[in-house]
Amino acid sequence: QMQLVESGGGLVQAGGSLRLSCAASGRTVSSYCMGWFRQAPGKEREFVAALDWSGSRTYYADSVKGRFTISRDNAKNTVYLQMNSLKPEDTAVYYCAARRNAIPTKISTDYWGQGTQVTVSS
Repeated sequence: QMQLVESGGGLVQAGGSLRLSCAASGRTVSSYCMGWFRQAPGKEREFVAALDWSGSRTYYADSVKGRFTISRDNAKNTVYLQMNSLKPEDTAVYYCAARRNAIPTKISTDYWGQGTQVTVSS
């Protein structure tokens, strides 16, 4: 069993920054491919960012490339999503995900966190 708990969400003005944290327990994040997804009201869950099991390769949705950075702190067993230059369209519930043998997708993920709300005001 693996548990993922997101934190760091909140209300921020457009152009501001937030750092989301995904604290894992039960399993070691260095053994998993980790990812971030988001879901806005009335929309489907969408991929945001991911990194492979080694933490050396990263992947980003075009909508966040250059603004968001995914990273891992093995000592803290935590994955982060640094979000800069936030836009109102970034408003969503953000979910952390883990998958054993491949990059997580919205239909192929082993573990999901409960989500944290990010609201960006204009």
